[in-house]
Amino acid sequence: MSVSDSNTTRQALYEKGAQVFDASLDTTAAEFVKTVDGMAPGFGRLIVEMEFGDIYNRPGLDIKIRELVIIASCAALGATGIGAVKMHIPAALRHGATRAEIVESLVQVAMAAGLPTSLGALQAASEVFAELDAAKAHQ
Repeated sequence: MSVSDSNTTRQALYEKGAQVFDASLDTTAAEFVKTVDGMAPGFGRLIVEMEFGDIYNRPGLDIKIRELVIIASCAALGATGIGAVKMHIPAALRHGATRAEIVESLVQVAMAAGLPTSLGALQAASEVFAELDAAKAHQ
């Protein structure tokens, strides 16, 4: 594969990933890339290409299930993953997950990552649910 082919493939992955990202999260892929570039140039684009352009488009799981998996995985990281948990909860809801499914996913985390980790993630989920309810009430 030539460098040109590689760049074309990466651009296609970015475009595909940006579509999934924009349809899922509360920010755009372009805004995300700009924010991450301030910390690590090029890393945000790589995340959009790999996570949203490639992995999210693999067969076998729909986006709802992928969002539940990412929420549980990030919750298992404890405090390090709480920001990602909060970012992905609205995405899971957008893709058809229920609040009950999100809560049960986080309860399940307790068995692998421990009760304090699970409780921290459940607290974060409660905060996101309250923010979403407040935003909906103001519409």
